[in-house]
Amino acid sequence: MTIEDVQNEIIDEFAMFEDWEERYQYMIDLGKDLPIIDEKYKTEDNIIKGCQSKVWVHANMVDNKVNFTADSDAIITKGIIAILIRAFSNQHPEAIINANTDFIDKIGLKEHLSPTRANGLVSMIKQLKLYAIAYQTQLN
Repeated sequence: MTIEDVQNEIIDEFAMFEDWEERYQYMIDLGKDLPIIDEKYKTEDNIIKGCQSKVWVHANMVDNKVNFTADSDAIITKGIIAILIRAFSNQHPEAIINANTDFIDKIGLKEHLSPTRANGLVSMIKQLKLYAIAYQTQLN
């Protein structure tokens, strides 16, 4: 599946819910299924700067595709990073770098977050793309 396919799937899933309380619960559930980062990667180097909560992300590349694992100390934030990892994991670095993130607006996520969480969301996207840039550089 392409990043766009995964993003459209996420948009469709969020459209099934009537209100934001149900969507928040869905995000919490997604966070529970997050590919959890190995404890040895829960270091200061892997913390996303700009997040109110602690969010750790680790990336590795297998068969020219970037795979992400993560964790957070806050349940909503864990759900947010789970959505992003689902969209960007197991994709070619160049696809991640060039990926559009409009799906965030289409599901209404940014407008339902506090300003500090919205800033954290932007920081998470930026960090995932920075990992992709690093891996793309290795491929060139």
